[in-house]
Amino acid sequence: MTRVAIVTDDPGWHGARLRQALAVRGVESSYVSLTDCRFDLAEPEPRVVMPGFDAGAPDGVFVRGVAGGSLEQVTFHLAILHALRRLGVAVYNDAGAIERTVDKGMTSFLLKRAGIATPPTWVTGRRDQAEGIVRRELEAGQRMVTKPLFGSQGEGLQLLEKPDAVAELTDHNGVFYLQRFVPSGNEPHDWRVFVINGKTVAAMRRCGVTWLNNVAQGARCEPVRLDDLLLCRIAEDAVRAVGMAYAGVDIIRDPQGRYWVIEINSVPAWKGLQSVTDVNIAERLAEDFLGRCAAAAPPAQAIR
Repeated sequence: MTRVAIVTDDPGWHGARLRQALAVRGVESSYVSLTDCRFDLAEPEPRVVMPGFDAGAPDGVFVRGVAGGSLEQVTFHLAILHALRRLGVAVYNDAGAIERTVDKGMTSFLLKRAGIATPPTWVTGRRDQAEGIVRRELEAGQRMVTKPLFGSQGEGLQLLEKPDAVAELTDHNGVFYLQRFVPSGNEPHDWRVFVINGKTVAAMRRCGVTWLNNVAQGARCEPVRLDDLLLCRIAEDAVRAVGMAYAGVDIIRDPQGRYWVIEINSVPAWKGLQSVTDVNIAERLAEDFLGRCAAAAPPAQAIR
């Protein structure tokens, strides 16, 4: 029987949906925390020790979350994922994809380099530089959003609207991520587009109760037909530019009708999206994941 690991510290609704979709396909899955994994480098061949897989390597690893902690701890957890892939195990999304998107600065850099429309963004570790950028933008009539470099679900975001708001500027662990605010009309809204294996499979319109459109911040989810080919293409191009097997892409449209990619999520939630689409997202993910597992052939002795 095919056996896979679902990497998570909080399986919840998403973990249960994945396990169900995998079980329907005859695949046994186990929840594994990266905090419980370790390297064993005492033998001639390097090993990654994963609880629940004493008899050999899993056929694949589905990453639903990377445990936080100190810089050393996070680096170690990502190193485990890097090592698994080097040992021939299919990792979905892999550590490289997670690194490229958990850091919003790198995501913005890669999108800009690929010619994907993303709002003007600045990242700096110096307060004087950050204040100068914000002051210049506000005086020019722009609004600015500050975000944690690492973070999700709309937590820690700040909207600056007037020149005297420079005094309210806060850093996040010594780093300023500054992005020009993109208005979306009288009713705040954006789109979450879910891309798997390079193709859009579902999307929703998120309508915020404030300027934030995150579901975790109270936004309303509305169904969206996939007949807007430009919206789908931009999302697919963005995922390709960052290099991910699957992703949730956040896109906003300004009053002039231009789309802008705001963020890309490499471990996206889809509970809100599932509530407004007939597409079984967990099944689509399981199908793509298992296809990649079949293409990989990890040595049985690599993991125990």
